[in-house]
Amino acid sequence: MNIQKYMKPAFGSIFVLVGLVACTNLEIEETDSIISTATGGGFTPLANPASSLSDLYNGVGGDFATQETMYAMSEVTTDELLIPTRGTDWGDNGIWRQLHTHTWTPAHLFIKNAWNNLNENVFRASEIIESNPSASVLAEAKFLRAFNMFFLMDFFGSVPFREVDEGPEINPKVLSRTEAFSLVESDLMEALPGLPDGSPGTANTGTATKAAANFLLAKIYLNAHIYNGGAVDNANMQKVIDLVDMIKASGFDIETSGYFEIFESADDTETILYLKSDIGARIWNSMHYNMNSPDNTGGGWNGFSTLAEFYDSFEGDPNSNYVGSGQEERRGWVPDATNANNINLGLGYGFLIGQQYNEDGTKLKNRQGGDLILTKEIPSLVGNGEAVGMRILKYHPYDVTNEGGAVNSFRQHQILFRYSDAHLMKAEAMMRLGQDPTAMVNELRQARTNTPDLTSVTEDVLLAERGRELYIEFWRRNDLVRFDKFTAPWGLKEVSGDPNLNLFPIPETALLSNPNLVQNPGY
Repeated sequence: MNIQKYMKPAFGSIFVLVGLVACTNLEIEETDSIISTATGGGFTPLANPASSLSDLYNGVGGDFATQETMYAMSEVTTDELLIPTRGTDWGDNGIWRQLHTHTWTPAHLFIKNAWNNLNENVFRASEIIESNPSASVLAEAKFLRAFNMFFLMDFFGSVPFREVDEGPEINPKVLSRTEAFSLVESDLMEALPGLPDGSPGTANTGTATKAAANFLLAKIYLNAHIYNGGAVDNANMQKVIDLVDMIKASGFDIETSGYFEIFESADDTETILYLKSDIGARIWNSMHYNMNSPDNTGGGWNGFSTLAEFYDSFEGDPNSNYVGSGQEERRGWVPDATNANNINLGLGYGFLIGQQYNEDGTKLKNRQGGDLILTKEIPSLVGNGEAVGMRILKYHPYDVTNEGGAVNSFRQHQILFRYSDAHLMKAEAMMRLGQDPTAMVNELRQARTNTPDLTSVTEDVLLAERGRELYIEFWRRNDLVRFDKFTAPWGLKEVSGDPNLNLFPIPETALLSNPNLVQNPGY
């Protein structure tokens, strides 16, 4: 890791929005089960499908920017994140704790909002598809419908689907998980010919490309036995390998210039698809109130933390993450007063533990005036002090993309698909075909500083490697379900062993608005 790269004076600022207030109600909203404004038997094509496509991209970006909904369901429900209640902060009537302990209900606000947002995006994409768009707009709309349908299928199983000419008097039909899988697959296959090729370092990595479609196809084939039932199909695993090979042939590869540089807005070889999402929540929801950066002195929201056992899965000193603590690159580092290279940075990268420092090398203080020392252990879900819990930071408020000194905001650059994920998907497919993926996994580890080779790779080792490489990137729940670990115990969460929890409940409001829907088992 080139630490010097991160030590230049910073200019500019980042503005962020505070999260939504948590509440629960059963009022049926327009997005519940995709209520349409059409009246029986009519659909007026959109006047400008290209403009509607742009609006849809922006809507999807906004949906994935928030710390709630898809992000909370993908990450806070796993062993990577915990939002402990500190005093009264982050209590929110237990809505965050329910995600960590897997005690959510069909009335959970974030689950309801994710359902609504994803279903609305699917319907908006269908409107574009049925409005006689250009070939390129049609292809991108099919990709976006598949993208949103994928998350519905992954989170909820069965999925409502309304045709664009059906009015609100018609209850949407419900696709089984297998039928939803087929629609996602066919949309992607039909989109491919009309999509640009996609190559690293180009502007179109912010939109749908052949590389992005191939990535999502690889993702559904890797999980096909989860979605369709039954055993792992060797033919699907070979498809994963072939699709990843196609992605690499188009120019994507493991980034070797620095792990945390991937999450800047600069060009790199890793980014296959990024969303135009404000990443303020990825920065400030974890940082303590007094943690800052030279270009943002407002402090954090003091929420999201990680678990000690997840931190311990990385190489390095178990109790220190300062520069020179022997940690692997992906675990990051904490600025300290003894290292002159830390001046002008403020926040570090990765896992922030122990005494925290200001950009001038002085110790940061808590709100009571004592030293700000972030603890490794979180003793309880409630009743915690404000410095309890290690924090995680991948997207830094200080963007050093422009070497001339001006900072280019990367607030609209959140990575969803990147090549290292594809690389590990190929390694997993090889393993499930009975091949040895050790060399594949070590190829990635060799690109990350201070990360020694593995001597062998088992399922548990590969799952841990995916966690080390892809933490807080929306994929941990998906991985844990596929490796049959989602209902296992971890810190402050007892083992449930209930396979029904691998799916979220259909929201109560959706069941009220569409009698064709049937609640998932166990709820």
